Amino acid sequence: MRPTAIAGVGYTELSKKSGRSVLDLATEATRTAAADAGLPLSEVDGVVSFSVLNDSVSSEAVATALALPGLRYVMDFQQGGQSPCFMVQQAAMAVAQGYAENVLVFRALNGRSGVRVGSTSFAGGGGQFRYPIGYSAYLMYIAMWARRFMHETGTTTEDLAAVAIAQREYAMRNERAIVRKPLDLESYLDSPMVADPFRAADCTSEVDGACAVLVTSAERARDLRHPPALIASAAYRAGAKPGLDIGDQLLYEDYTHNFTSLLRDELFGRAGITPSDVDFAEIYDCFTSTVLFGLEGLGLCGRGEAGGFVRSGATAREGRLPVNTNGGLLAEGYLHGMNTVAEAVLQVQGRGGDRQVPRHEVGVVTSGALVDGSALVLTTDR
Repeated sequence: MRPTAIAGVGYTELSKKSGRSVLDLATEATRTAAADAGLPLSEVDGVVSFSVLNDSVSSEAVATALALPGLRYVMDFQQGGQSPCFMVQQAAMAVAQGYAENVLVFRALNGRSGVRVGSTSFAGGGGQFRYPIGYSAYLMYIAMWARRFMHETGTTTEDLAAVAIAQREYAMRNERAIVRKPLDLESYLDSPMVADPFRAADCTSEVDGACAVLVTSAERARDLRHPPALIASAAYRAGAKPGLDIGDQLLYEDYTHNFTSLLRDELFGRAGITPSDVDFAEIYDCFTSTVLFGLEGLGLCGRGEAGGFVRSGATAREGRLPVNTNGGLLAEGYLHGMNTVAEAVLQVQGRGGDRQVPRHEVGVVTSGALVDGSALVLTTDR
């Protein structure tokens, strides 16, 4: 199979009220990703995306809006934050096996002014048990996992705060970030409690916008505008009894580990590396606790050590392992993690600007928070 790479990224402006259709946002981001790579749209033969609660538009609609001459590969996946790395994996497999040459992967939504995942009721088999007791919002599900994790590992409120503060430092260097106000421990503790143990600063920032990446063969990428971000490995995992619906946990037995611990060995093994070889990480962060889950689950630090690892400054730009260098979903904005993948690409390509990390040959990216999720290893063209 052919080696694959990500060659370009595209964003729209992130806002609280775009005043635009989701199709318009998606079209801009995908067109920009192809232009960023220097690839003519006439060579794009695949489009892949995902959505939650029908909050987006189909890949075929975007192909039409882009006036693509035809499609050889198309996919629309009905999932949320688990999806970005998994969708890139699907695109890469299509390219690797010759079913497509150049595939655009996008996420687009009016997530603030339109359908808001954070305040929406979700149908499903578990609803009959959750809603009558007021266990209804997604942040409550994550909060339940966070509290159990804290109980089992000794993680503290200050550890959660450290994640939010460290990522806000990155966001202040990122012109795209929707939240750029400085944050310290005092202002964190003064922010309102939303769902114990989460305060407002622990929660993702819902936005309107779109983000896309272009997946192609490594050979083609080498002829394009930027150095390729090689897709060295990809993996998806869901634990046993992952759940009846988006509640995602009614039958699950361990709230102190998420999917990252399940896919770690496969992910790094396929890339021929170990956790100690990783230069930086972009970890899905719908809430601060998922960063701590990811650091420990991927073996980037030991069990119960993630909070201290962040507080030590290790995840800062000049630290041992920079993490969420765009400010993450907490501060840049919640595009369901598609922008997490895009940020990893920019870092590997050396295009991180003021937030570029010194060592960027090997980066790991995750998508997902609880029972199931996906991940990528991206590397420079060594």
